[in-house]
Amino acid sequence: MRSNEPPATIRPTGPRLLLRQLSALASLVTAHTPGFLARTLLRILREEGIASAIRRLRRRLAPATETADYPHWIAAYDTLSTATLGRLRTRAAALPRQPLVSIVMPVYETPERYLREAIASVRAQVYEAWELCICDDASRAPHIRAVLEAEAAGDARIKIARRHDNGRISRASNDALALATGEWVAMLDHDDVLRPHALFCMVEALGANPEAQILYSDEDKIDDAGHRFDPYFKPDFSIDLLLGQNYLNHLTMHRRANIEAVGGWRPDFDGSQDYDLTLRILERVGTDHVVHVPHILYHWRAAAGSTARAPQEKNYAVEAGLRALQGHANRVLPGARVEMTAGAPYYRIAYPLPAPPPLVSIIIPTRDEAAVLERCLVSLFERTDYRALDIIIVDNGSIEPDTFALFDRWTARHDSIRVLRDDRPFNYSALNNRAVREARGSLLCLLNNDIEAVEPSWLGEMVSLAVRPEVGCVGAKLLYPNGTLQHGGVILGIGGVAGHSHKYAADGYPGYFHQLSLRRTVSAVTAACLVVKASIFAEVGGLDEQGLAVAFNDVDFCLKVQEAGYRNVWTPSALLIHHESLSRGADTTREKQQRFLSEIETMRRRWGTILYTDPFYSPNLTLVSEDNSLAFPPRVLLEDVG
Repeated sequence: MRSNEPPATIRPTGPRLLLRQLSALASLVTAHTPGFLARTLLRILREEGIASAIRRLRRRLAPATETADYPHWIAAYDTLSTATLGRLRTRAAALPRQPLVSIVMPVYETPERYLREAIASVRAQVYEAWELCICDDASRAPHIRAVLEAEAAGDARIKIARRHDNGRISRASNDALALATGEWVAMLDHDDVLRPHALFCMVEALGANPEAQILYSDEDKIDDAGHRFDPYFKPDFSIDLLLGQNYLNHLTMHRRANIEAVGGWRPDFDGSQDYDLTLRILERVGTDHVVHVPHILYHWRAAAGSTARAPQEKNYAVEAGLRALQGHANRVLPGARVEMTAGAPYYRIAYPLPAPPPLVSIIIPTRDEAAVLERCLVSLFERTDYRALDIIIVDNGSIEPDTFALFDRWTARHDSIRVLRDDRPFNYSALNNRAVREARGSLLCLLNNDIEAVEPSWLGEMVSLAVRPEVGCVGAKLLYPNGTLQHGGVILGIGGVAGHSHKYAADGYPGYFHQLSLRRTVSAVTAACLVVKASIFAEVGGLDEQGLAVAFNDVDFCLKVQEAGYRNVWTPSALLIHHESLSRGADTTREKQQRFLSEIETMRRRWGTILYTDPFYSPNLTLVSEDNSLAFPPRVLLEDVG
């Protein structure tokens, strides 16, 4: 159960509140503002309003704070006192169902201290229905045998097997699995450490999810001195992210029957043997019963030369992962090709386009600003290699001669371009819905007039995802003209409704655990550049013209698509520039601000707690900003497991 962290509240701006805001802003500016900061502040004021300017300026001027302080976060929210452990032990003993968990641990030349700490972390579990199945992979160091024999003599739940020759990790894991009698199997590396409540949290989650086939938790790393760092607070299950990165990793639990049914670990994939195993099990059981436990339950030791310190330190593991993923693609994704991502040891699946490529209706609402629209159109024809296009320009009340001249010039030059005139007051939802009714394509691309294509493959990438039967909306990676990030997928709850992941991130920044380099499942994407099947658009009723004329209609639409059973996907391989809101302008008038507040309330009434429980964003990460920093407090608490 998640804690009731109060959502951010946005209130109408009356004269007194405005005066207080101006006073607060003035005090911040007077005390701290150099020239560059002043210019930045003016831009934020103009584009985002005074409340956002105050919030962002305070973050900018603050010294290093607890939002980046993992030790402080641990001390406040993730420290297991003796009393807490006692309560968890009592709860573990009272669980109505207590399946045996077999912990598989292959051992080879482990430093004595690390080996003892790994075994001690198992013996310290508050959940006691476990067995530790160890296979010594022909270690020569004398302390290995001595430690293992002593541990097994002291606890009948510790079982030992020994190999006479070094078979490496998969063979040793299979030999350890042969000792297992438990319904569930967890994997522990020989130098890593389980948290004392690890098995309890996993088993309690099983009680709430009895159909589960795979469970996984969050993880962090420990150095040689035992200091914790680099926490990975993961999303709920995202097959798209998994197909780029084995983010399940530690701690993962599988049903023993599933491991045995697929033949266990395969020696040809040593280094990525767990990734290969998980992919093959998913092929057998599907993706609907993978459960995420959002707590740090595993400490991955970052020793020199380990993949915990840097995946590229074991290049054979990266190569094995590539082969495992290509094998998976060959079995279940016909025609798909696996590639390495640029600058990171992760993967990208290149899906084939249908033959012939489907027609895409690109819908572009616009009003005057002819140069803005022309830049967009030039990029569609000169920097887009996808040619099956049906372009619908929705003219919402243009009056400038240059705009009409542009319409005439482009429609005369390209039969694929049409102009629809619609003079109603600006209603983004209505303009797009009307154009969809005129669209000829089986795919729709909602596109702002201030978008500029950068890489020619952008639309082919989005189409290759959107045509997949399980995929709903597909979103792109959008940059500001200065190269900083505008859109990296939408996170529900930021700012009270939704915000953009990693917004304003520097050019080239890979994102939280490389999430800006990898496709991933998201709850929503911006309609500044969104591709979706026309059939899905009709199925969910299109965009909301009545309650969400301008803001959040894309978030609402994506949530309807998700609710209908489709998966929304963000891809970094569709790269465009977004010259944001150039033709419509910012919401600066009182009327526009009142409309914006009304649309916020519409979203809150319609979607309720969903807006604060985004499954693809960890409850341990903040909803105050868009930088994936830590939540103070988290929205799930240590004793709220299950």
